Order: sequence, then C-alpha cells, then structure tokens
Amino acid sequence: MSAFAGIIAGLILYFLYRCLLSGFYTVQQNERAVITSFGRATRLEGHSTTELPIAEGLNDDERSRYAYPQLQIVGPGGPYLKLPWQKVHKVDVAIWTTSVAYDPEEPEANRGNTMLEAVTKDQLNIGITGQLRFKVSEHNVHAFLFGVKNPVAHVMGYFISILRERISNFEAKREVGGAAPAVAALTDVARVEGISINDLRKNLNDINQQMDQECQSSAARYGIVLDASLITGIDPPSDIESALAAINTAHNEVSAQVSLAQAEADQKIEQSKRAVEIQTMRTEAEVQPLLRLAEELEGLKKNGPTVLEAYLRSVRLALLTRAKRVIAEVRS
Repeated sequence: MSAFAGIIAGLILYFLYRCLLSGFYTVQQNERAVITSFGRATRLEGHSTTELPIAEGLNDDERSRYAYPQLQIVGPGGPYLKLPWQKVHKVDVAIWTTSVAYDPEEPEANRGNTMLEAVTKDQLNIGITGQLRFKVSEHNVHAFLFGVKNPVAHVMGYFISILRERISNFEAKREVGGAAPAVAALTDVARVEGISINDLRKNLNDINQQMDQECQSSAARYGIVLDASLITGIDPPSDIESALAAINTAHNEVSAQVSLAQAEADQKIEQSKRAVEIQTMRTEAEVQPLLRLAEELEGLKKNGPTVLEAYLRSVRLALLTRAKRVIAEVRS
C-alpha cells in the first residue's frame, strides 16, 4: 500500500511540476509565440495567408501551392499558462543583417560567406559583396515554423538565384535624347564597349530596387520578409582587372571628347539662334515705319483723291525746301 501511495504522490508531484513550475512561459518584446496541442498549431479556422496583402505578388498556381493557415499568435508579455500536452514555439521577429553570400548550411561556401560569385551577360565571372536584411513575417509564422526544414537557408537560396539571374541578364538603359546621329553612335559605343560590369557598377541602385521588387513574395512563400538588399561591390577577376582599367580609361577619354564636341556644337547652334533673332528684330524695325506709312496713305486715299494729291504736294514742297539742287524736267 505504501508503494502505491508513493506512485500516486509521484504522479501528483510530476503533474504539479508540469502544470505549475514548467507550465508558465513568457514572450519577449522581439518574440512571437505559437502554441501547438499534440503537434497541431492553434489556427484561425477558415482563413489562409492567401487572403493577406503579402500574397498579392503570387499567381494562381503559387496561391494554391503556398496557401498556409493563419495561426493564433501570442504577443509579448506573460507569464502565460500552457497545458502539459501543449508546446510553445517562439520565433524572433527582429531584423537580421547578413552578407548576400551567407550560407547557413556551409560556412566555407562563397569564400567563407564573404563574396558571392556570378556571371555577367558577357560571360565575365564577378564577385558580389553586400548586405541583406530580413525578418520573420508575423503574418505567416506557419511557413517559417512548419513549411520547410531550414527556412533561412531556403530563402537565401531563393534570393541568390534571383540575384544571379538579374546579373546575367542586366542591361543598362541607353538614352541619348536630342543628339545628332553621329554623336549618338559615338556615345553609345563609348558607353557599352562590351563591358557589362561597368553598367552594373553604375546602376547598383537600380539593381537593389529590382531585387526588392522581385523578393516581395518571400513572406508569402517562406514566412521571411526580405526587408532590403544593399549590393555594395562588384569586382572583376584579378587577372583581367588591369585590362578592364585600361578599357575604362579609354572609354572615359572617348566620352570626354564626345561631350566636348557636343558642347561646342550646342554653343554654335545657340549663337546662330541669337544671330537669327537679332537680324529678325532689325528687319522688323525697318519694316514697321513703312507699314505705318502705308496705313496713313491708305487713310488719306479714302478721304478722296484731292487729299492724297495735297499730301503729296506738301511732301514735295518739304523736300524742295531741304534740297540744295533741283533737277527738273523741261516740258516742251
């Protein structure tokens, strides 16, 4: 009987320990918690993540593939009570910053997680350095906890594949507005010269913006929000760096010469416009008195032929008084 009482007492103590001592938990400010009962998370019945704004970038096929249930989230605070058959899953929702070459499963990959390799459009192997910010999506905790085995590794592979695709197909915009055809051709040759790495370096901001747009659906897919990507460096292989520097120098010289020639041409065109405007104003100044005189003569003619003849006689007399010599025709 004493053994049976000991077993009962042990069960009671174990139950008190599980319910009272280990049955309480707290959630920190940078954490969110999900409770599972016998392995099943508490859900918002009838609701999925496809109803949320994070799924706007998914097509119909992806919506059916990434339709995760919405879960009840326990916010910061506590202590909270959980039952013995329940388990608490906590996730850190703070923003994390890492290298774009980070591989959580292979520390030695990508030159020790410091530089990511990619191939440009002209088959040039380059090294990419930069940072990536991400955090767990509070609206899709189910995908992060139960969707994939290693969500960080999964989303990093997703980001790197998109980045390499962007690098391999990137082409800078060519806009030469208002230039003569010869100048436009020279400018275009000076810009491209088959060196795509120059375009990549000049358009890092555009690449970062494109990556942010392409990765907007990561929260709906994997439960991780790619907050921002910042690519800071694109380096060519060391064996062609000197040749690339020489090409860039020649390209800069050609661009400078083309810009100088275009500036001189623009200056001459502006001077010609000014000369035409001045000559036009001079011509108008000479024409205006003649036009006014014609209007006056037209008005005098309307008042009768005698008025016009009298006006002409008066003009002749005025001219005769001012003339020093007069040659008159003798009529026989």
